[in-house]
Amino acid sequence: MANTQGPQGNYDPAGNTQMFRAFVDEAAPQGRQQQASSGSPRIGLIVGVVVAVAIVAAVAYLALK
Repeated sequence: MANTQGPQGNYDPAGNTQMFRAFVDEAAPQGRQQQASSGSPRIGLIVGVVVAVAIVAAVAYLALK
């Protein structure tokens, strides 16, 4: 396996750091927006669980009737 990060390669740690910082600066506002809107999927999950429990309870009631 070749060492692509050695002196003979095109490895540029400064370029990678700059790209990483740009990625972090770019991704930070999106993460904040996702956190603000993450309440909706939780509500949907809770409603889904309640509906599933109600269906199971209804089926069990009809089966034991």
